[in-house]
Amino acid sequence: MRFDRGTLARIAGKALDLLYPPVCPVCNVVQGDGRVLCSPCAASLPRLEPPFCGKCGEHFDGRIEGDFVCPNCSGLSFSFEFARPAMLRDERTLEMIHRLKYGRQIHLAKDLGTLAAESLLDDRFAAALAGKWPLVPVPLHRARQAERHFNQAAEIARSLSRVSGLPMVEALKRIRKTETQTHLGRKKRLENLQGAFAISRAGTRWPEKSGAILVDDVLTTGSTVQACAKTLRKAGFHSVCVITVMRG
Repeated sequence: MRFDRGTLARIAGKALDLLYPPVCPVCNVVQGDGRVLCSPCAASLPRLEPPFCGKCGEHFDGRIEGDFVCPNCSGLSFSFEFARPAMLRDERTLEMIHRLKYGRQIHLAKDLGTLAAESLLDDRFAAALAGKWPLVPVPLHRARQAERHFNQAAEIARSLSRVSGLPMVEALKRIRKTETQTHLGRKKRLENLQGAFAISRAGTRWPEKSGAILVDDVLTTGSTVQACAKTLRKAGFHSVCVITVMRG
């Protein structure tokens, strides 16, 4: 039996947990119940609560009655219906994401996926839940994945799948290696991502294309999920929405 690198990393992580019990990444207290993020720390992390933009999830302070779209999204056309981050930007949540993404602490994907699952409480996901829409992780280019040994979005989506019961399918592939998006604005990010994604064989073969839920770690400008959603729509998926752990 052959295992991919992500599976091997998860097996190795479980073995290490037996030798070195995990500690909460926020308070550094040893955990013994199969969790990494302890319950008090999980409860203390700030959630995205109304009011927030109905398109990108940008949070606004103050009182706003009813649904609204922020100035950054107003007048723009998107290939996704809406993006729903679960968490507000917070250094503790961001540190967990960075430790997964750059520190290869793959065990953190379980708790990050559990946090992301809180987005599904949004009533706008009712059709997706009823229709068992697939969770589609934002893909990495094969060179980046070979360097990192796993795709953090796929690991978060896999955890989210276990919590929600929704299927996960790697329906997209990244066919062009792009420069890092970190220091680029929205316009430059969109230009950088042109032609970067394509539908995968699994996506082509997926039998029911009423909708899909894109999954990523952080939503910043929305340019990456826009490029992914556009590719899914061209491939025949009728509706696309987005879940991320955190709003950047």
